[in-house]
Amino acid sequence: MKPLIIFGTGDLAQVAHFYFTHDSSYQVVAFTVDSDYLSSSEFDGFPVVPFEKIEMVYPPAEFDLFVAISYAKLNTVRARKCTEAKDKGYKLVSYVSSKATTWPGLEIGENGFILEDNTIQPFVKIGNNVTLWSGHHIGHHAKIGDNCFITSQVVVSGGVTIGENCFIGVNATLRDHITIAKNCVIGAGAVILHDTQENSVYKARETELSKVPSQRLKGW
Repeated sequence: MKPLIIFGTGDLAQVAHFYFTHDSSYQVVAFTVDSDYLSSSEFDGFPVVPFEKIEMVYPPAEFDLFVAISYAKLNTVRARKCTEAKDKGYKLVSYVSSKATTWPGLEIGENGFILEDNTIQPFVKIGNNVTLWSGHHIGHHAKIGDNCFITSQVVVSGGVTIGENCFIGVNATLRDHITIAKNCVIGAGAVILHDTQENSVYKARETELSKVPSQRLKGW
C-alpha cells in the first residue's frame, strides 16, 4: 500500500486526514493544493506542495492520492480535480469506515468517502467520487451516481437511483424505486416521493416562528 497525498487544506481535508490516519492502513505524508490557494507550506503538521508540481516531489508510481473537496458547484470542482490527478497518473483511493455496516458485494468507485454509522444494504452500487457523511440508510439495490455528496441522516430507500452530481441535505427522505435526476439539490428535511427533474432544487418548508414567546408556553 502506497503512502497517501491529500488534495485540499480545508476542514474536509483535515477530517479526511483524521479518518485515514485512525481508521485505515494508509499513511498520510503530505497535502497538496493549487498554487493559487497555497497560503502555507504546512498543514496539520505535514508539508503542502503545489499541485502543479506534485508529481515531481511525490511521483504517482510511489504515492496514491485522495481529493478532499466539498460539494462546491454541485461537486464539479472535486470531479475536475479527480480527473486532473488521474491525468497525472495517480491512483485515487477510497475510505470506508470500519464503523459502517456493509455487506459482501458492495460496489464502490474511486475517491469514495463513507463515514461511520452508515447502513448500506446488499446489492448497492456507489459510483466514483461519492461522499456519504455519517448516519445514512442506503436501501437494497440503490444506485448512487458519480460525484454525489450526501450529508447526514438521509434515508435512501430500496431501489432508488441517484444521478450524477447531486447534493442531498440533512435528514432528507427518498421513497423507494424513484429516480433523482442528475444535478439535483435536495434540501434538508425534504421528502421526495416521485422522480425529480434534472438541474432542479427541492426544498422543505422551514419551521415557522411561533407568535407565542417561549416564556409564555404552558407547562414549561
